[in-house]
Amino acid sequence: MESTRRAFIRTSLQAGAAAALLPSALHAEASNTQGKDRPNILLLLPDQWRGDWMSTNHELDIRTPNLDRLARLGMRFDRAVVASPLCAPSRACIASGMEYERAGTPGNDDDYPLKQQTFYRKLRDAGYQVLACGKMDMAKSANWWGIDGKWRLNGWGFSDGINNAGKIDQVIGVELNDGHPADPYMTFLQARGLMQEHLKDYRLRMKGGYAATFPTPLSDAVYCDNWVTGNGLELLNHAPAGKPWFLQVNWPGPHNPEDITASMERSVRSRPMPAVNGSNQYSPDVNRTIRQNYTAMCENIDRRVGEFLDRLEKSGQLDNTLIVFSSDHGEMLGDHGRWGKTVPFEPSVNVPMLITGPGIRKNVTSSALVSSIDLTATFLDYGGASTAGIDGLSLRAVLQGEKEIHRRVVYSGLGPWRMVFDGTYKVITGFGGGNGGGFIDDSKYSPKVLARSPMIFDRQSDALENNNLAKSIPSAAQTLLDKLKAGNYSA
Repeated sequence: MESTRRAFIRTSLQAGAAAALLPSALHAEASNTQGKDRPNILLLLPDQWRGDWMSTNHELDIRTPNLDRLARLGMRFDRAVVASPLCAPSRACIASGMEYERAGTPGNDDDYPLKQQTFYRKLRDAGYQVLACGKMDMAKSANWWGIDGKWRLNGWGFSDGINNAGKIDQVIGVELNDGHPADPYMTFLQARGLMQEHLKDYRLRMKGGYAATFPTPLSDAVYCDNWVTGNGLELLNHAPAGKPWFLQVNWPGPHNPEDITASMERSVRSRPMPAVNGSNQYSPDVNRTIRQNYTAMCENIDRRVGEFLDRLEKSGQLDNTLIVFSSDHGEMLGDHGRWGKTVPFEPSVNVPMLITGPGIRKNVTSSALVSSIDLTATFLDYGGASTAGIDGLSLRAVLQGEKEIHRRVVYSGLGPWRMVFDGTYKVITGFGGGNGGGFIDDSKYSPKVLARSPMIFDRQSDALENNNLAKSIPSAAQTLLDKLKAGNYSA
C-alpha cells in the first residue's frame, strides 16, 4: 500500500504543475439562471468543534465575540446533528446532500466518488464562482493534495481553491513523499525553513496524544488556521465582479493534536474548565489543560471569522451574503472516557450551527431538529439550483419565520452503527461500545451487529447520556428502534 502511494505521488509530481492548475476564471461564462439577486454564500467549517463549546454554555469560559455577532445577526440552531461524525464521511454527506448510507464515503480511507454529483458543481453550473480553501477531506487515501492544492478541485465542482491536508495528514503526506511536501501548507512551511521544525513538533505530539499541550514553535503568522484564513481572503479578492460567489473555509482546527501558539496559550492557561463527564486516563489537571488548549483553538478561529465579517462589511457585501458557521463533527474531549469523534454520543454528533443572511430572522435561537445535509439543500435553494434527489431539506422556511418545526427526526451513522433522534429519545443500533465505536466492523448489518443491544437515552432528563434505557424500552423509543432496524431513513 505504501509503495503504491509513493508511486502515485511521484507520478503526480512528474506530471508537472500545469496538470494541477485550475484557472480561476473556469466556468466564468456559466449562465446566471436566477438573475443578480441571489446571495453570496460563505460556509465556515472548522474541523471537530463540538456543539456545546459555545458562549451559550454558561459553565464554559469561552470568548467568541464574532460568533456571538453572527448569532445576533441571524439564527442559532442548538440541535444540529451531523450525518456522520468522521471527517471524510461527514464532508461527503454535505457535498452530496445525502445521508451516510448513500453518500458513497464510508470512512476516511474512501475518496468521494468523482461520478457522484456535488452541490458545488450544481452551484457552479447555476452561475456561481465556487471557491474553497483549507482541509476539504474529499480524497485522503492517496495522501496527495497537490503542492498548489488544486488537485481534483475541478472534478468536485470548484472554480478555484487551495485544498490542504489536515493536521496529521500533513505529516503522513511528507513521510510517504520521501520527505517532500504533499500539500500546500507544508510547501509553505518548507519555503520558510520551518517544515522540519514543525514535523519534529508533531511527531512528539503524536506520541504524547491529547496530553501534549505544550505550545507549537510556530508563530501566529504561520499557524495553519491563520494561513488558511489568508487563502480564503485572497480567493475573495479575486472573485469576479458581477456574479455571486460561494466560498467554503475549512480550518484544520480545533482538531487534535492540541497544538496552540504561545500567545494562544497565555490567553487560556489560567481559566477553569467544565469537568469531564465520567473519567478517563488523565488527571483532572491534565483534562483541564487539554480543554484549555481546545478552547484556545476555538477562540483563534473566532478571530479569523471576524476577519471575514470585517472584509464583507468593508466591501458592502455583508447584507447580501448567506453566512453559515458549523463543523463536520464534534469532539468527545474525554467525556465517557473517549476522545475524538466516531461515536453516537452528543459531543461527537452535535455541532454548532449559526446562519445569517438576507431575509433571515435576527437574534433567534431555534430548537428545530437539523441535519448537516440540510445545509446542502439550503445552499441550492438560495442559489437557484435544484434540490431534487437529495436527502437534505432546505431551511429557508425556518430561517424566514414561516415555520418552526423542520424535521421529525435526524439521523447519524458510521460503520455499523446508526442513530436516530426525535428531540427527546436518542436510539442507537449496532454500536460496539468500545473507544472506536465498533467502527472496525463491516459497514453492513451483519447478524453479529444486529445482535448487539441497542442504546436508548432520554435526552430531556439525561442530557449527558449516562442512563441507557434499553432494558425497559419506552414505547416512543421502540418506534424509533423499529425505524432503524427497517432501514427507514425518511425525515
